Amino acid sequence: MRTPQQILADAAVIAVVGASRDRRKPAHTVPLQLQQHGWRIIPVNPAVDELFGERAYPSLADLPHPVDLVDVFRPADDAVEVVRSAVAIGAPAVWLQLGIVSPTARRIATDAGIDYVEDRCLAVERAAAGLSRRG
Repeated sequence: MRTPQQILADAAVIAVVGASRDRRKPAHTVPLQLQQHGWRIIPVNPAVDELFGERAYPSLADLPHPVDLVDVFRPADDAVEVVRSAVAIGAPAVWLQLGIVSPTARRIATDAGIDYVEDRCLAVERAAAGLSRRG
């Protein structure tokens, strides 16, 4: 299993499940920060058509291309189904944001052999490691 920093460093395209258009929410500010540092952010939210200048998709199953990481901004109860979907689309890693913990989701990811992080913030990890995809 890769470390959280390795997962983020290796990723170029991140699907953000639960991405928000509300600029006050971490589900908006965290993906926007990652995008500003060079990651391609693909919003997954059935209530919006576009976010961060990218087309939004209603579910992971609707994504037309592979992603390197699935970032989850959904309640822990929803994480199980999101992780199942991430496994189904062949995502190599899943990241549950700060405050989201799910032993069942962890087991599903581990059984599928994909990297799994929970209860950690992508933006904090990016800043702490000094990571950027911008040259």
